[in-house]
Amino acid sequence: MASTFWSEWFWLPEGVTWDDLKSEESDKYQPQVKDLSIVLYLAIFVFLIRKILERFLFTKIGEYFCIRDRVPKKAPKNNICEESYKIRKFPKEDALLQLSKQTDLSVRQIERWFRVRRNQDRPSMMCRFTEAAWRFTFYFSIFMYGLWVLWDKEWFADSTYCWKGYPYHYLSSGIYWYYQIEMSFYWSLLFSQFFDVKRKDFWEMFFHHLATIFLLTFSWSLNFTRVGTLVLVIHDAVDFWLEIAKCAKYAGFQKLCDAGFAIMGIVWFVTRLVIYPFKVLKTSWFECKEIVGIYPSLYVFNAMLLVLLILHVYWFKLIVIVAYRAIFKSHEDNQEITDIRSSTEEEVSEEAEADSNNTASSNHIANHYDGKKASKLLSRNTTSKASVDDCLPTDQSSACNHTDK
Repeated sequence: MASTFWSEWFWLPEGVTWDDLKSEESDKYQPQVKDLSIVLYLAIFVFLIRKILERFLFTKIGEYFCIRDRVPKKAPKNNICEESYKIRKFPKEDALLQLSKQTDLSVRQIERWFRVRRNQDRPSMMCRFTEAAWRFTFYFSIFMYGLWVLWDKEWFADSTYCWKGYPYHYLSSGIYWYYQIEMSFYWSLLFSQFFDVKRKDFWEMFFHHLATIFLLTFSWSLNFTRVGTLVLVIHDAVDFWLEIAKCAKYAGFQKLCDAGFAIMGIVWFVTRLVIYPFKVLKTSWFECKEIVGIYPSLYVFNAMLLVLLILHVYWFKLIVIVAYRAIFKSHEDNQEITDIRSSTEEEVSEEAEADSNNTASSNHIANHYDGKKASKLLSRNTTSKASVDDCLPTDQSSACNHTDK
């Protein structure tokens, strides 16, 4: 079974055997499958480094910028409402009426319970800030390291060297650790994603991490490390701009956030929609066939590279949508624009929820009371909402005032 799976006909080009990929000389090291065994241990180490930095460094930075780490109010224990919440976080009017009958609570009390319960699940601004700060630190550091180890490599300038001399491509210690650290980071992201701030594109990111891990493992096992390093450095050139923009937003520096987001959009287009397809995909689809030849595993590798390109196009569409809203919408609308890749699953602010709940309550009152009584209750609701809004700070993302907001 094992010999069938590792068939040289499928995995390797004609004339190449697994013996050609073995490292027998200490000064000429080629990647070995056994090297992958340390990746999961490194992933745990990377995760621990992240938690230490978040706790003792990034939290302190967040406190300096007066970013709040609020403890959300917990909803009163109610098993019936909790079961309904697991099914639908925003119940419709008929569901509210049904819950009201089952719990002997008013519709307004049910609405309030769901609002508090949703807020209970929302991460604090400090939590978002520390996560973004960690990712910025890693992406920026690994990008600079990648440039350092690739700067003098011949395939960095001429992609045909990704295949010339294959399979006898020997690794420097810099390339070895570049790969190992990147693989361990994406493994840590794959698992921590289930505990981090939930995003709108949760599953897209999940499959992106899977595709990246598969590509790194695949390219390591077959010694496609040269083209693999190009993929890595191209991706790392973008991500730290996005994370620093998010950090600026959470700290209350909106102009800096806008500048970072604009730079990220430009760099994204240049690296992932121009350089990536016209250099990486070109060398993998065409130059490889001319130099090495065609074989089945190459189609698998290229298919995964294509999956990444599709995700690049999808995310760039979202970037364009956000940029369009920021440019052409009014100032009030701009306040509602959020980073689509960092958003929680619920993008409803407390003010918006208050409006929604006010409307729902008004409809409920109008349906159940006569005109005079309804008018009094509606007036009370409106007055209450105005008094709450008057107490809210203009910028919910920070308790401090910065001149750059």
